[in-house]
Amino acid sequence: MTSKKTTNIYLYTRYERFWHWLQMFLILLLLVTGFEVHGAYTFMGFETAVTVHNYTGLAWLIAFAFFVFWVFTTGEWRQYLPTTRKMFSVIRYYAFGIFRGEPHPVPKSKDAKHNPLQRIVYLLLAVTLLPVQMLSGLLYWGYNSWADWGIGWLSLNVVVFVHMAAAFSILSFLIVHVYMTTTGHSVTAHVKAMITGWEDVEEGAMVEAWEQKIRK
Repeated sequence: MTSKKTTNIYLYTRYERFWHWLQMFLILLLLVTGFEVHGAYTFMGFETAVTVHNYTGLAWLIAFAFFVFWVFTTGEWRQYLPTTRKMFSVIRYYAFGIFRGEPHPVPKSKDAKHNPLQRIVYLLLAVTLLPVQMLSGLLYWGYNSWADWGIGWLSLNVVVFVHMAAAFSILSFLIVHVYMTTTGHSVTAHVKAMITGWEDVEEGAMVEAWEQKIRK
């Protein structure tokens, strides 16, 4: 595999890193308690698992609302604008090129932290899968109040099915996401970047003047 020349830039802000690890912790806790509630195993005990699951779900909802506010007030929403430009090049890279030591077709930069494939995946997560999971969870949690809310016509079985299907989809994403973190120039490079904020990107990506000054 040929070596690639890289440049170290400050790519992820403190809030981005905080949100990333907080969401990871909350989702893992929701998965662990959720599967216990459905009888997959015994760890905390049913009642404790239900309580922890409910409060964690509410915490996740609040944290997600803050993230949406941050994205739109900082202009970071542009990072998630979908594009098909170089989409097939990225797919080909992860399918074949990465194993041949080829350079990434879309190097990271401050203005483009996500490649076209990531943009579509993250956007679908943010506007479809996560809201569906949160809404179905709220409905599940408030089942005894459905009549008062005027939605007594809903089927609990359908809500449970949707909630579980979304949970397995999120779990599948996490597995793939963890694998993708190992595809940097080293196995731990992407994880380190999400801890420190500094990412080694291939030369040719935009490096802002203030970043160069900080690293001197």
